[in-house]
Amino acid sequence: MAQTTAWDPHPEPLAVHSAPVPEYGSGSLADLLPTLAAGMAVPGMTATIPELTAADRTCVFLIDGLGWEQLKAHPEDAPFMTSLLGSSRGGTGRPITAGYPATTATSLASVGTGLPPGAHGLPGYTVRNPETGELMNQLRWNPWTSPRVWQPYPTVFQLAQQAGVHAAQVSSPTFQNTPLTKVALSGGTFLGRLTGEDRMDLAAEQLAADDRSLVYTYYAELDGAGHRYGVDSDTWRGQLMYVDRLVQRLAEQLPPRSALYVTADHGMIDVAFDEEHRIDFDEDWELRAGVALLGGEGRARHVYAVPGAANDVLTCWREVLGEQFWVASRDEAIEAGWFGPRIDERVYDRIGDVIAAARDDVLIIASEREPKESVMVGNHGSMTPAEQLVPLLEVRS
Repeated sequence: MAQTTAWDPHPEPLAVHSAPVPEYGSGSLADLLPTLAAGMAVPGMTATIPELTAADRTCVFLIDGLGWEQLKAHPEDAPFMTSLLGSSRGGTGRPITAGYPATTATSLASVGTGLPPGAHGLPGYTVRNPETGELMNQLRWNPWTSPRVWQPYPTVFQLAQQAGVHAAQVSSPTFQNTPLTKVALSGGTFLGRLTGEDRMDLAAEQLAADDRSLVYTYYAELDGAGHRYGVDSDTWRGQLMYVDRLVQRLAEQLPPRSALYVTADHGMIDVAFDEEHRIDFDEDWELRAGVALLGGEGRARHVYAVPGAANDVLTCWREVLGEQFWVASRDEAIEAGWFGPRIDERVYDRIGDVIAAARDDVLIIASEREPKESVMVGNHGSMTPAEQLVPLLEVRS
């Protein structure tokens, strides 16, 4: 008899509690900055990733879309980062988890606020705004709503600056005034630079600017290449080669008493272009029945039912998708801890009546509602290792 794994054979339907919940409170993106800030004696911060050692000067370099599994699969394209794999998570050689859903807006908010999605309130790519009943795209902040109302907590950068730590963000000038930056990463000095090389050089300068420094820098283009061409395409591999050189460039310039942490907001998988792997909500009358709004993204859906239809929608989605997706009601997902250990009252109704998280290499696309997203090669959002696990590579000086 062939040996089976935890992922095979499929339970029918997949049990809600069988989903591998992120390591909130001990090893998730939301735990990173509080741990680093606690090492700088910032009041109110707690070191919740026990493997990390304090440093006076700390830089976080977040590479959008660089999952742990994708990095390990391409050692020839990323020789420097590959050499650092054993340093991940304080020398344990282990990854951390992104948080659910594993998507950029949610993850950046988790990084910057030090809070899980159920608290910071950005629990998906698109979610319903309970005040208006409309879907809100939290990456593009469309339609606009007050950032401070949507996410009222201070960022770790703000708290660090108040405690006398030199805080700085070095990124593309495009992101300086976006609402997402304001709610997730504000605090300290924003320094916009167009090229990756300039960002690395300036990040090193900012680290050396004070005895205690907290610096954040970011690179987005690897994620874009994965979405457009896939995570094993020549374009994606070329981007990986480039970002590997950027990491080395920054590592070689670290001032004394510094720690560099290289991480990511999510991983990514490629999904085949056929009806078996791409289930089109806009052409499936069963999935549409009783649904008022379809939120989230292809591998991490928020489903908002018309009044009174939530139970019927849950039953239908489980029957149709339950062998390939973890399908949960809002309360089941909350109780299972998908969005973290607590859900703020203002966040509760932003979460779908039904949540569908992909276990297999499949998508729920919406060819009419989401034409651009529906044709992406690389996708992410769910709780599989390829999407959830991200590196936490470390270089110290």
